[in-house]
Amino acid sequence: MTSPAGENPSNKAKVSPAPSPTTSVTSTRDTTTTSRPDAYVSEKSDDSSKLRTLLSILRKFIGVSDIASVRFSLPAQLLEPTPNLEYWNYLDRPETFVAIGDSDDGLGRMLEVLRFWFTKDLKYVKGKPCKPYNSTLGEFFRCNWEVEDDAPPILGETHKESATHHVDTKNKQVRVSYITEQTSHHPPVSAFFIDCPVKGISARGFDQLSAKFTGTSIRVTPGAHNLGIFINLKNRDDEEYQLTHPIAHLGGMLRGSLSVTVADSCFLTCRKTKIKVILHYLEENWLGKTQNKVSGVVYTYDPENDNKTRIKDVPEKDVLARLEGCWHDQIFYTLQGSKRFWAGVTSAIKSKQYTEATKLKQEIEERQRDKATQRKEKMEEWKPRFFTDAVTADGKPDLTEDGKKALRGLQAEDYGLPDSEVTGA
Repeated sequence: MTSPAGENPSNKAKVSPAPSPTTSVTSTRDTTTTSRPDAYVSEKSDDSSKLRTLLSILRKFIGVSDIASVRFSLPAQLLEPTPNLEYWNYLDRPETFVAIGDSDDGLGRMLEVLRFWFTKDLKYVKGKPCKPYNSTLGEFFRCNWEVEDDAPPILGETHKESATHHVDTKNKQVRVSYITEQTSHHPPVSAFFIDCPVKGISARGFDQLSAKFTGTSIRVTPGAHNLGIFINLKNRDDEEYQLTHPIAHLGGMLRGSLSVTVADSCFLTCRKTKIKVILHYLEENWLGKTQNKVSGVVYTYDPENDNKTRIKDVPEKDVLARLEGCWHDQIFYTLQGSKRFWAGVTSAIKSKQYTEATKLKQEIEERQRDKATQRKEKMEEWKPRFFTDAVTADGKPDLTEDGKKALRGLQAEDYGLPDSEVTGA
């Protein structure tokens, strides 16, 4: 675990010296204990020796469906000196957590959830994976974070008061409390609860992993009791967001440098706003450099008929935004506009999947030709949305009322825009 506020030195948490039923943890701004100092300063030769020893042990478990459920003990020299319950949390950047719910727009709130999602595991980006102590039944950990409520607004919004019933916390400190306990030993399961009462935000869930050694890496999947992270926004009519976990691989053992890669899909859903996200982590090329690419789509869905599991299955009319980027670096989202039409083609080209890119491009072009034929048969003329005419004799296009409204919105940093009723492709 990195310091509880990531790279912000003013947001640190004091942690307990030893996990026990009587341990109390109080956060202050003056007292700081970094959770994993030794994990970052270990000598490379020592790391290589550890990995060789670990590899020799893991080879005994090739073919075992879930080594996490097998009773075996690792030698102490293979462990990092940090408790599992302290290491395994989702608040590497807690300021993104307390900002969830600030937006007055349903799409904005989902984008705030996404911002939290992509910062919750920075420990694997800034640091290195490690094997902490196995938790014992009944063991618990608790702490506070004192967090600056300074995350930038989503969708250009300029205030936060309405999200907290006019309790203005912008650029002020808010307290986030966290408690986790090992609730089962076989299978190993821990429960966690995160709470920020002043912002009306809480999160909870069960953590359980299933692991299988493939011979070169460890495949880590959510256990049967791990249904994801459940975030509740009390001040937003008790909206609940469910965030499921993707499958990950712990590799680099043969190279002597552990790394985490993800090649799977996961989902973020809110039944009340009827907005859902599908994230797809692209599979890595064995021969090339690790790219850690992710793409996604934010769309409206029917909670009673939730049957979409792939990005390409989402109808264009339901799309609110698309995402792409590198989860080790930056993620970009694009709201409705020209990029939306070409997102699939762009993603395929960037992934060097040129056959797929050509196919998608031809589908768009064919769809546009079909619609042009239909308009011709109906003797209908194409009408632009934001401009009065397709062309003008004097070369000076004029704006429609929609066009003027869209420009005023841009000036006011209001990026909300309804879908076009008619599309050309």
